[in-house]
Amino acid sequence: MTDTRTVSALRTREDEIALEDRLVQAARDMRDEIVASSEEAGELTHIPRAIHEKFEQAGFYKMYIPRAHGGLEVPPVTFFKVVQEIARADMGVAWCFCLSANHALMFANWFPAEIHEEVYDGGNFKAASMYAPTVKATPVEGGWEMNGVVNYCSGIPYSSYFIGQAILPGKAENGGPRFGLYVAPKSTFEIIDDWGNMIGLSASGSNSIRFDGTLLESRFMVEDANLIDYAFVGDSPGSAAYGNSMYSGRHMSSFGLALAVLCLGGAYGALDEYAELMTTRKTTVPPFSPRSEDPDFLRYFGGAIVKLATGEAATFKALEMWQDAARDNVAGVEPFTPAKDNILGAIGREVLLQAWEVVEKDLYRTIGASASKKGERFERVFRDMAQAAGHRNPQLRDFAFQLIGRESLGLA
Repeated sequence: MTDTRTVSALRTREDEIALEDRLVQAARDMRDEIVASSEEAGELTHIPRAIHEKFEQAGFYKMYIPRAHGGLEVPPVTFFKVVQEIARADMGVAWCFCLSANHALMFANWFPAEIHEEVYDGGNFKAASMYAPTVKATPVEGGWEMNGVVNYCSGIPYSSYFIGQAILPGKAENGGPRFGLYVAPKSTFEIIDDWGNMIGLSASGSNSIRFDGTLLESRFMVEDANLIDYAFVGDSPGSAAYGNSMYSGRHMSSFGLALAVLCLGGAYGALDEYAELMTTRKTTVPPFSPRSEDPDFLRYFGGAIVKLATGEAATFKALEMWQDAARDNVAGVEPFTPAKDNILGAIGREVLLQAWEVVEKDLYRTIGASASKKGERFERVFRDMAQAAGHRNPQLRDFAFQLIGRESLGLA
């Protein structure tokens, strides 16, 4: 049997930099093709097959999969740089990709090593996820009977599994409902054709799925585990198996930072369109000079650049902090606490909202009406960003502020 810790230790820092450069450049090189396929992606409501296959060939889906199981095992910063490049071309396509590829990180963190080889399947693992416990699991011989519908399963069209949490019989120790964390093979659920009717992110593949009395075998369920607050002090199954601390972190924060990167990419896409018009359009009032020579347009444009650069700096610094927290957790220096999880997730949330405000306030209000015609790239980015701003995660902003305030004061 392969020593998975040895496999994970073979790559040098120089190798990691070269791999990151290759992956990011591959995403950048696809930009024009992704932009050109955006209308098709919106109609399909997910990534077009040709683009998906290029993502496969470039190794994008393998980025978080351990090398011991055919993956690339790159750090979160590398993964997020690739996601941002894809989102700069098409935010919906990036959303569909990111929220199926990123759960390879969580899977190693949460599930026992005994099923890793089977589920990772030589590097072919992809999994959408949703934390709302809308499925009921009933114990039966050999496992669990699963019943219920899960909405907003972004990235499900190409997923080989789905990760979610189910309601289990009985009560938890605190008197509340019992939850189970499960990873379900695609053969156990039906994908419902119900996506594409929202204001934006039509290409995100956020279909619902239905479990209708299907059997989930016992090995795929972790009982009494809450996806929102499931973590290990020290090694998790993944960090113990692969010797990589990134597989023992907390993930409400990593998810919030993923949404930030998606929105930064989308906002940079809007900025690209604005830059094009800066050089080809004139002002709307006399003396009708080129926008690139107008003080006001230069201020709008320059301000947007700075605000997005600020958000990008905050996001990637927070990612470094996330990696440090995971490393310290495994090393026994300090646990990766819920308080750290809240702060880092809140940073991602603030960046998401700031990116939306840049698009809505700084760019949309000054770019001109023609850019919002149906089918224009800026119009599509605006709708995608608006959809992201209405996501459930930003709606947790004030609640998270309260938690952070209480934690800072040492209150229960």
